[in-house]
Amino acid sequence: MTHSKYMQIAIDEARDGIRNGHGGPFGTAIVKDGVLISSGHNKVLLNNDPTCHGEVDAIRKACKKLGTHDLSGCELYTTGEPCHMCLCACMWANIDKIYYGCTIEDNGLIGFRDDKFDKIFGGRDKLDGFMTEIDREACQQLFEEYKNLHHNLY
Repeated sequence: MTHSKYMQIAIDEARDGIRNGHGGPFGTAIVKDGVLISSGHNKVLLNNDPTCHGEVDAIRKACKKLGTHDLSGCELYTTGEPCHMCLCACMWANIDKIYYGCTIEDNGLIGFRDDKFDKIFGGRDKLDGFMTEIDREACQQLFEEYKNLHHNLY
């Protein structure tokens, strides 16, 4: 599979979540050695859990499936550039590489406050090569769909 196919899995996850009122348009796929290990989406509203972002949901599932806390060798695909909580979760899980669609700024355009935390914590400039933007246009279409849905902001 190609990078775009894995991102499409993340987009499909996010779309399922937003259409069911689970949370924001953030879906994630985790891949190891070209094999999909897990996928997840934002479930903040579904679970009443502010930490259940798409990346965290997928990391939890991948760790359970692989029987380990160490996701070395895995790549993560996510529809929105990770917030600091998710970015640190990826680092704690030893994810090798993150591919994201929409940027922190895009997240803000649909009502999320990732930029607030980014201003406080910063440091993305120190992650050279760890995160790569791909398929932004496809993810922006997902964000536009979310923006047009009736939903709760948090």
